[in-house]
Parts: sequence; C-alpha cells; structure tokens
Amino acid sequence: MAVIDIISAILALMSGIGIFLIACNMMSSNLEAASSQKLKKLFAKTSSNKLMGVGIGAVGTAVIQSSGATTVMTIGFVNAGIITLYQAATIIYGANIGTTITAQIVALGMFGKNAISSTAIFSALVGIGAFMLMFSKKQRTKTAGGIIAGFGMLFVGLSLMSGSMETFAAQDSIKTFLARIENPILLVLVGAILTAIIQSSSVMTSIALAMLVSGLISLNQGIMLTLGSNIGSCVVAVMAGMTSGKNAKRTALIHLLFNCCGVFLFLIAGWVISLVSSGGISFGSIFEKIFPGVPQTQLAMFHTFFNTTTVVLMLPLTSALVNTVKRLIPDTASDIEEEEGFKLHYLNDNILMNAPVAVGQVKNEIRRMAGIAIENTDKAIETITTLNFDNLKGFKEKEEELDFINKALVEYVVRLSSRKGLSEKDKIYLSTTFRTVRDIERIGDYAENITEYAYNLKESSQTFSQMAKQEIADLKEKLDLLYQKAMEAYVNEDFSALNEANILEEEIDDIKDKMEENHIQRLGQGICTPTVGAQYLSLSSNAERIADHLINVAKSIRSLHNQNQ
Repeated sequence: MAVIDIISAILALMSGIGIFLIACNMMSSNLEAASSQKLKKLFAKTSSNKLMGVGIGAVGTAVIQSSGATTVMTIGFVNAGIITLYQAATIIYGANIGTTITAQIVALGMFGKNAISSTAIFSALVGIGAFMLMFSKKQRTKTAGGIIAGFGMLFVGLSLMSGSMETFAAQDSIKTFLARIENPILLVLVGAILTAIIQSSSVMTSIALAMLVSGLISLNQGIMLTLGSNIGSCVVAVMAGMTSGKNAKRTALIHLLFNCCGVFLFLIAGWVISLVSSGGISFGSIFEKIFPGVPQTQLAMFHTFFNTTTVVLMLPLTSALVNTVKRLIPDTASDIEEEEGFKLHYLNDNILMNAPVAVGQVKNEIRRMAGIAIENTDKAIETITTLNFDNLKGFKEKEEELDFINKALVEYVVRLSSRKGLSEKDKIYLSTTFRTVRDIERIGDYAENITEYAYNLKESSQTFSQMAKQEIADLKEKLDLLYQKAMEAYVNEDFSALNEANILEEEIDDIKDKMEENHIQRLGQGICTPTVGAQYLSLSSNAERIADHLINVAKSIRSLHNQNQ
C-alpha cells in the first residue's frame, strides 16, 4: 500500500509542477500583453543610474512573473548594443528582487488550513478566468481572463504539490532520509541542479515551501534549497548567452557570478553566525522568531531578504564585476570584425522572449533605417549641387545597409508576428511595418538615383545655375523638416505632427511645380541647357517621391488609431 501511495504522490507532484509551469507561462504571456505599452516605456528608460536599472529589473520581472525572461531580454538588449554591460548588471540585480514576488504569492496560498483555505479560494479563479476566456469577445477581457486563470492555476498546482508532500511526510523512511541531509553545500547543489532541470526557480522555491509546510524538511534545509535555486536559475541566461555575441556571454556570466557571490556570502555569514553562537543561532532560527508559527512566510521572507541584501551588497561593486567579466571574456580580432558587419541594431533572437518589448524595438529599428535613408538623401542632394563627390563617402555602404535592414527586418517581423503575448494593437502595427520598411527602402533608391544625375552632370561638364541651386536648397530644407515631422508622428503616434507633415508634403509638391515652371523660363532665356534641365527635373521629381514615401510612413499611424476607435 505504501508503494502505491508513493507512486501516486510522485504522479501528483509531477502534475503539480506541470500545472504550476503552465500557470506561470499563462500569467507571463497575458501580463505581457496587458502591460505591453508600459513595458516598452519601462525598458526604454534604461540609463546609467544604478537604482533606475534595479527598479526596471524588479518591476519588469514582477509584471511578467519571470526573471528568466527578463534576463534573456536583457541579454538581447546588450547583444544589440542598446544598453551597456553596466546597465544590464543592474537590471539583473532588480530581476532577482522581482522574482521573490512569486514565493510571497505561494506562501499566501498556504494559509487557512482549518477553514476555507486561501488555496481553495484562489483556485476558484481558474473557473472565473476560463469563463472570461471562452465567452468574451473583447481582447482585453480575454487577456484579463488569462491572467486570472493563470493566477488560479498557480494554486491548483501548489495544492497538488502540497498534497504529494503530505503523502511523503507520512513515510518515516523518507523523513529519516531527508533529515540526514544537513550539509549546506549538498543542499545548495541539490537546489541548483533541480532548478536547472526544471528551469524555474519559482517552481523550486514552491516545492521547498510545500516540503517545509508538510514537515518533510526544516527551515534551514529549505533556505539552502532556495539558495541553490538562485544558482540554478542562471542556466536559462547561460544558454541564451552561449548562442549570442561576446557581450551577451558577458551578461550571462555577470548573472552567474552575481548569484554565486550572493550564495557564497550567505553561506559564510551563516557559518560565522553558527560559530559565534556555538550552533544555537542560524538563519532559520532568526526567521522563526521574527515570523513564529508560519513556516511558509519564514522561507518566503528569507528569499526576499536574501535577494534584496545581495543587491545592496553588490551594487557598489558593479563596476568591479563588469571589469572582471571583461577580463575573463576579452575581445578578440574576430569579435571586432563581427561588430563591423551589418546587423539589426535593436533586435535579435533574445529580445523575442518578450514580444511586446520587441515590438517597441522594431519601431526603433525603423526609425534608425529612416535616418540612414534621409542621410543618404542629404548627401546625394549636396553632391549634385556642388559636384563634390567627396560628400558621397560611405554612401554606397549605407545603401547596402538599407538593403540589409529591409530584408532582415521583414524576416524578423514575420517571426515576431507569430509570438504569443501580442496585443491587438501590436499585431496591427506589425502588419503596417512591411509597407513602412518598403517605403523607407525606396527613399534610399531615389537617393541613389540623384547621385547618378550628379555623375551625368559631371560627365557633361555642366552645373546648375545659382537660381536652380537655391531652389534645390529650399527643397532640401523642406524635405528635412518633413522627415522630422514624419518621424515624430510615427514614433509618438502624434496626429498633430502628422498634420504638420501633410502641410509640408503639399508645400514640397508646390515647390516641385514651381521648379518646373522656373526651369522652362530659364530654358527660354538660355540660362539653362536641355542636358542640365533633364537632371534638374529628374531631381525634383525624385524629391517629390521621397516626400510621398515619408508621408506614407507617418500616415501608417492611422491604422492604429482606427483600431482604437
């Protein structure tokens, strides 16, 4: 009979872990969708301020309920060059604080064993969330239902795990075996290995809580398992870092060293406390006195205390940690060559871990692409008016980069569009990016056309008249203003900027018509030749088309506005 009970308990434990993991994933994806705009703004505020980085990591992890996702996303930002190693370190510190929220939630669910338990109350949320998911037609309600159902499933999984632990606790042989495992190093290793296998420190901590409440392990044993889970949680970051660039590997190593240092410091501190008190005081006894009679709270509070204290201790040493990692993983000649190649600046595979944030980075990449296109346009116009071809240094390389971004960005957006956690607005935005990217790429093509007209002028040994040059300068000034307003409208979804951009585009149309009229007059007066006139008219026509493509980019925000109606 005991064997059957143990097998049933093992199956219940596996079921509980599975449901808990699904619940975490369900909550994470729906929380990302619900808070996508806030997450984008949050991670856009990365700065060199230590506390800002810690706050971003803590809040971001608390929101999406996954320190692993936050860390992998941070690795993606570092790999893309969006943030520095220093900034990444502080975000990782904050992620370690944010992840303690899950343990607090689980501990809360273990109260009320004699009356209606909080686990039973919270588990009922699964039904409420399921009804919202099944019968609501509004996306926001469905997302809220997913969050509620996921939250409830956390406690269903917890209930199964706790029940299995009670079965184990009834077996004297198991209790005796676990009681013999007192070596702190061994317990830390067990916690680290199990967490690495499960790939979730939240699940490992929850198992430790369930074992503690059922009497299978002591508080000190639970503390050591929790310390080990912090080391094991680094496996996700290490795996992400190994498949990315040099800075990504450094970020993963920062995460590993930070967590290992924290565990090491607490092990030493625990040993010193035990030595001074002749074994009478330990972290377990301290927290038992602070929170008497509630073992689940004792362990959850230690988890929060440990992670917060580690951050406080390591924060002043961040620069030293970053420099150490740079020495351990130095730059090589091949790394420098790799950096020199074309790449998406704001996007990579790691950022896909958080789809809503990746959407914000797509917008940044498009803004960068537009900047390259207008830079080439300015160079081309300056060259055709001065016939100084030194201005075209780097022009061809920038044009090749535009072609690369065009292809790479479209492929990335296709992959991103299939990810979970995207809001309806995000999906509509991504659908508009294909045309936007094409519009910007066409601006680059027209800039290239203008350089060809410049070469034609040079071959004919002719140049524009002073009047024509002034008209071109006026046209260029309007184009630059239009670019600024179009980007302001596009990035900020600013309809007042869009209205200004529309006015500028109409003014460019008028300038183009006026240029044609003036050209005919100069041609009749003999000031301009047909050869020069052909290049002049082609230039004005291309400039008008560039303006059309810029206004197309700005007008794409109308799709988002219509979606919100």
